[in-house]
Amino acid sequence: MWCIGKMDAEYRKRMYDILDLYAEPYDSLYPVLGIDEKPKQILGEKCSALPMKAGTCERYDYQYIRRGTANIFVGVEPKGGRRLAQVTSKKKKKDFAAFMDMVVKAYPKVKRIRVVLDNYATHFPSSFYETFTKKKAERLLHKLEFHYTPVHASWLDVAEAEIGIMDTECTGKRIGDMETLTKEVAAWMQRRNEQKKCINWKFTKEDANRKLARHYVI
Repeated sequence: MWCIGKMDAEYRKRMYDILDLYAEPYDSLYPVLGIDEKPKQILGEKCSALPMKAGTCERYDYQYIRRGTANIFVGVEPKGGRRLAQVTSKKKKKDFAAFMDMVVKAYPKVKRIRVVLDNYATHFPSSFYETFTKKKAERLLHKLEFHYTPVHASWLDVAEAEIGIMDTECTGKRIGDMETLTKEVAAWMQRRNEQKKCINWKFTKEDANRKLARHYVI
């Protein structure tokens, strides 16, 4: 627990808020989405891979060519079985704001999107005002309701679990260019959405109190 810091009243307030969201029955008019981003190195091969044969996996040389980095935004609706992903070259304020614009457009009929996210510097309303006109920024923010994890508690963001799945099924391998990465992520997202893969979040407030109470600061 050394990296978490004090589990003070503010920590518990934020934690309980998010756990309450996850415990709510599904409501399509007020969906809950976890939002996070994942850096990805673009790595090319120095030598051609040896193709797969009967009884032998495809084999890659340990050497590679660095071709820069990319960023992958991921939004996941754990109870709706829907996710959105976007590959970008950066993860600056304008990139985050543009991704959230895409998220809002993907939910045209909802009343409010409850967004769980960590405290990264771009994850705040200022990103919208610095990227869009005041009118558009306010229109987007009216559709969004931000719920921030406690500091050092990004494990409460369900998007981290989805990113782990993405790494296992798609991005946890060498990918040599942005175009291929974009296509791979889009295909993975489409497949997961067609299968309506949900995330069954089981950690509750009662679990938190039972397992973490000795760390609480009064």
